[in-house]
Parts: sequence; C-alpha cells; structure tokens
Amino acid sequence: MGAGIAYVLAAAGYRVELTDADLARTEAGVDRIRSLAAAALERRKLDPNAVEALLHQVHAVESLQAISAGAELIVEAVPERLETKRAVLRAAERRSPALLGSNTSGISITELGADLRKPGRFLGLHFFNPVPSMPLVEVVIGRATAPQSETLALEVVRAIGKEAVVIQDAPGFATSRLGVAIGLEAMRMVEQGVASPADIDRAMELGYRHPIGPLRLSDLVGLDVRLDIARNLTQAYGPRFEPPRILVEHVEQGHLGKKTGQGFYEWNSQGQPG
Repeated sequence: MGAGIAYVLAAAGYRVELTDADLARTEAGVDRIRSLAAAALERRKLDPNAVEALLHQVHAVESLQAISAGAELIVEAVPERLETKRAVLRAAERRSPALLGSNTSGISITELGADLRKPGRFLGLHFFNPVPSMPLVEVVIGRATAPQSETLALEVVRAIGKEAVVIQDAPGFATSRLGVAIGLEAMRMVEQGVASPADIDRAMELGYRHPIGPLRLSDLVGLDVRLDIARNLTQAYGPRFEPPRILVEHVEQGHLGKKTGQGFYEWNSQGQPG
C-alpha cells in the first residue's frame, strides 16, 4: 500500500520520500514503484517522459527520522496494529508535516491520534488496493481534526485524480465495516461447505454486480490484514465481526493470499488466481 500511495503522489508531481522498517524494504518499495510505472507504460497509461518524471520524484530515505521536515503530507501505511501505528505517527509528527494521515482501514482516527501533540493536523486517508487503479479515498475525520486539515486532504485527493468520501470517525469507517462483513460471511460459507470460493465470488459479481468477489478481494488485500481488521471490529462492535476459524487457520499457516501465492485461491507467478 505504501508503494502504491507513493506512486500516485509522484505521478501527480509531488516529491515523495519513501521509508520502511529497514533500507532493504524501502528499496523493495522503490522497485515496486518502478514496476508499476513499467506496467503503466506497457498499457500506454504513461509515456516514457512521464515515467522518467515520475521516478525522478521518488526518493528512498533511510529512516523516518531522515524525512524532510515540514512536508505538506506524511502518510503512514504500517500494519493494522494500534500501538505500532501510534509509535510511527508520533515519530512522523516530529517531522512537522502540515498534514498527517493514516492509511488505516479500520482503527479509530480519534484513538490513533490521542497522544499526538497536534491532533488537529491528523486524519484518516484510507486508500484502496491496488492504489493506482482504485478511484476512491476515504477521508476520515477524527474528533480533533481541524477543518483546514479536511480541506487540505481533499485538495490532495483531487490533485492525485481520486474521488473522496468524507466519513466521520467510527471503527471500520464505511467501506471496511461493510466490506469486511460481506467477506467474513463469505468465509463462513466456505467453512460450512455452502459453495466454493469461485462460485461465491461469481454469485456476487453477477448477482450484485460487484467488480470483484469478496474472497478474491480478501486474497488481494491480504488475509492477515483482514484478520487484524476483523479483530479490531470485534472489539468495537461485538461478535458479529468475530473472524471465522478458516481465516485464522489460513493466517496461522502463512496462507495470506496473493502475496504468498496461497489463500482462498492459489495464485500463479503472473499474479492471477490458478
């Protein structure tokens, strides 16, 4: 997600600094951006000059502490764990960005920003995977978010060619709360032998015109990410979001979806379900 967010910002002309837990992971993120640009060139979404300009805007940074001070925006995209995100956000705030965003897909923005020094500058910027092709960004307003921060966030979303929906803070926001509910029920159906993953997905695609079925989408998002979100929503809303055993077992076995080649589907080397 971080590489995808960096890609769309750089494509819109922003100077982007990318950092991860270590330099190797940061360089892997830059490589991912190069791959996205190459794919866009192949599909004629970008011309060679645009690819060169985009890549020129991307800079690997060795640590969060080395990010330039006073950036217009810093977005964190670390795993869906409250204390991990809080630690990253505290460190990011010390770089004095005009706007600080979290790409969380379900954790309360108010809770994430509770120990920030300037929570008025903080909000949710929930992108969707794959970031370059998905048109939506959820702008999530915490109780302390200042109106000017919302305005700035909407300007950034427009600048990168996305559409925004503004959501008041609640665990799961709008999209994760609805999407995870459907995904978990689909997993329970697989667990109970109601139908195969492919048939459940086809039913939703053809019967409800979903562009992608809930189980394939879960594989794309990452089953570990889905599990973290489900557990957070269970804490907030109770047992209706309790993750089914089949999801827990997949994650325990390391079958996390497309990124590991195995989830509810087997994924081939071309990134397609087998």
